[in-house]
Amino acid sequence: MKHLLIILFLTTLFSSCANSQKQPTPHLVGGPCEGCEAVFEFGNKILEPVDTLPGFYEDGIRIKITGTIFQEDGRSPANDVILYVYHTNQKGIYPTKGDETGWAKRHGYLRGWIKTSSNGQYEFYTLKPAVYPDRTEPAHIHATILEPDGKYYWIEDYYFEGDNLLKQKHINPTSPRGGSTGVLTLKKEGDIWVGKRDIILGKNIPAYK
Repeated sequence: MKHLLIILFLTTLFSSCANSQKQPTPHLVGGPCEGCEAVFEFGNKILEPVDTLPGFYEDGIRIKITGTIFQEDGRSPANDVILYVYHTNQKGIYPTKGDETGWAKRHGYLRGWIKTSSNGQYEFYTLKPAVYPDRTEPAHIHATILEPDGKYYWIEDYYFEGDNLLKQKHINPTSPRGGSTGVLTLKKEGDIWVGKRDIILGKNIPAYK
């Protein structure tokens, strides 16, 4: 009985200490970012290195996007980094169901959150988005990074090679945020198209330090 009481005491103590630890204070870096706060809207969802966005099994071109998120040195994998993504549906709009709150009112429900593990890898499955109805931009997937220390910022959108709406600013940006242009070359693997993009934390993000 005595041993049981000691175990219960230690468990309560460690739990109390863990809960008392302050969470990192969120701070936006890299300049203004409309909607970047949506990176925090995953609620009680347990985030994993792999996510499947809503609508993946509907009609459309199924894609898998994968890669590694590296630390600033560009070599060491970055653990516990959250990548938030969202995009349009097959009509080129950000669809809503009518009960959305927060940034989902603007971003729609085709969105997801991926959290890297110790190897820094991430992967998400979705349908290839369509261009806006007015064709002002190439098809794209928006992306926001949230680092474990609370820094968050937008990086270059994901684009798709061969899109006739791509311009030089998309294909060859001067200082791509996240270290890459974001233009994916999709390759067919079975019944899915696969694209790869690696990301470097803080790369070309103004005032990152």
